[in-house]
Amino acid sequence: MVQHIAPRSGTAFSLREGDILRVIDPEGGQVSDLLAFMQGDVREALSNGRTFDYEETIRLTTGNRLWSNRSNPMLEIVEDGVGTHDFLLTPCSEATFRHFYADKPVHRGCFGNLAEALAPFGIGEDAIPVAFNIFMNVPVDGKGKLQVLPPPTAPGDYIRMRALSDLVIGLTACSAYDSCGGSFKPIHYEIESQAGTAAATGDL
Repeated sequence: MVQHIAPRSGTAFSLREGDILRVIDPEGGQVSDLLAFMQGDVREALSNGRTFDYEETIRLTTGNRLWSNRSNPMLEIVEDGVGTHDFLLTPCSEATFRHFYADKPVHRGCFGNLAEALAPFGIGEDAIPVAFNIFMNVPVDGKGKLQVLPPPTAPGDYIRMRALSDLVIGLTACSAYDSCGGSFKPIHYEIESQAGTAAATGDL
């Protein structure tokens, strides 16, 4: 069953080894911050540095794996119809809004939403790493300068990732203006169980 994450909010849930997480952009033009932690020891978490090292690319797509800070593979991208994601930038936060959007109301951002959703799993704010920012469009020019542009997604675009261990997942519908072109939209997700049926879990 497809689950709904409301605009500028987040959730957390367990994902069993072998299950596939499908993250969907239902309206187009939205980003979803994804975090992963090992269920057996949540101190082991998603690592962009290990992932870039072992996958030898910063452009992650079908066939690439996302690795932990202890050098264990956590997720494998098994289908990716978009091919544009970011693993460089941290989740937006109150500090992000004060820094980049001084003329806008301060929002707790994806960081605050993830912190609240992950707290029941024993994961505190200081344990939140750089997120895998699904559908986020962050081109890097020849001089290393970053931009944040609107996502290239069309309504219904999705990515599918297989869990390579039992995991705790954090997932958002992004809250930052630049990341989603200034319009805040929902994110949908679905868990495809090992048996091939959709099993919905989590708190929205």
